Amino acid sequence: MKAVIMAAGKGERCYPLTLTKPKPLLKIVNKTVLEHNLEQLNGLVDEAIIIVGYKKEMIMNKIKKRYYKIKITYVEQKEQLGTGHALMQAEKFIKDKFIVMGGDDLFSKADIKNCLRHKYCVLTKKVDDPERFGIVYLKNGFVNEIVEKSENPKSNLANTGLYVFDKKIFDILKKIKKTDRNEYEIPCAVKELAKKEKVSCEKVIGYWIPITYPWNYLEANVFMVENMKKRQIHGKVEPNVTIKGRVFIGEGTIIKSGTYIEGPAYIGNDCEIGPNAFIRKDTIIMDMVRTRAEIVDSVLMDSIAAKHKCYIGHSVIGENANIGAGTITADYRHDAKDNTTVVNGKKVDSKRRKLGAFIGDNVNTGIGTLIYPGRKIWPGLGTLPGQVVTKDII
Repeated sequence: MKAVIMAAGKGERCYPLTLTKPKPLLKIVNKTVLEHNLEQLNGLVDEAIIIVGYKKEMIMNKIKKRYYKIKITYVEQKEQLGTGHALMQAEKFIKDKFIVMGGDDLFSKADIKNCLRHKYCVLTKKVDDPERFGIVYLKNGFVNEIVEKSENPKSNLANTGLYVFDKKIFDILKKIKKTDRNEYEIPCAVKELAKKEKVSCEKVIGYWIPITYPWNYLEANVFMVENMKKRQIHGKVEPNVTIKGRVFIGEGTIIKSGTYIEGPAYIGNDCEIGPNAFIRKDTIIMDMVRTRAEIVDSVLMDSIAAKHKCYIGHSVIGENANIGAGTITADYRHDAKDNTTVVNGKKVDSKRRKLGAFIGDNVNTGIGTLIYPGRKIWPGLGTLPGQVVTKDII
């Protein structure tokens, strides 16, 4: 059995996090999205064909030629002309039944197994915001069509982007036309396939976490942390430290006196936390981070310094960032409405009452920086002392 993993896109809606790395290489707690999905495929497939494009060398250098027992084959999509076009690049490697899945969403082994019970299958999930997804419509219990991101969908059954096909899909892909977005899309091929074959619909029983926007990346990390089974402390904890709930502390990490940690929370390897840090629940701190800050519901990537009375809430901070003393990420609107943020020049409703900042790699904030909710700072840029960030810094 083979799997085709789509990992060629730029992930523009997830900027600034994906300006310096492809989205499949964003870390979810302690492994990348791509590694997580390969782990779920382990034991189910013997080869994964990864469709690469944007920053392909980073993916190839990270995953190499084998992952566990899975052989890895790379195929380049030189132009990003849609999911259907991406899948066509794998045609010569496919002989029979195979799996297709997105490389930047999180899938579970239980759902992959369920889909593999069928000759043709689409994995779906009921969602609260169907306008954000392709919506699957059924007829007599089987997939009839998939309609991409309509403004007023008549169903909430979302297409997760995980499919089971055989070689017949390639003949169909060669005949479909470009969509209004000027792309060749797999859902168009599914509609044509459904005219001739029974395409089964499985609903998610494990998990599917789409990572479209930066706050979805935060939510994916929080999901994994909240599903930790028990407390694990491998580092050094000094006297007068309070740890409550399910907390993971990695090797080489020191938790200094006066620090309070409320789980679920994850702290990686070789970190220095405190003295007097306040790590609140749903915080994910990766490796080599030094902080004395108050942090809640946030992701701090590798090699960050955030000291001296900072507040980081509902935010994501990129690698090698230096968060100046007294930096505050505001996360709540005075009118208590959902926070909006600008994506590709358009305002997007995050559907979140609390939304902090999204800061790229190698950013430096000046002391006393105040950042409005939902604002972004592009990699390598920064702020002046006392600056109030009301607009994205790009």
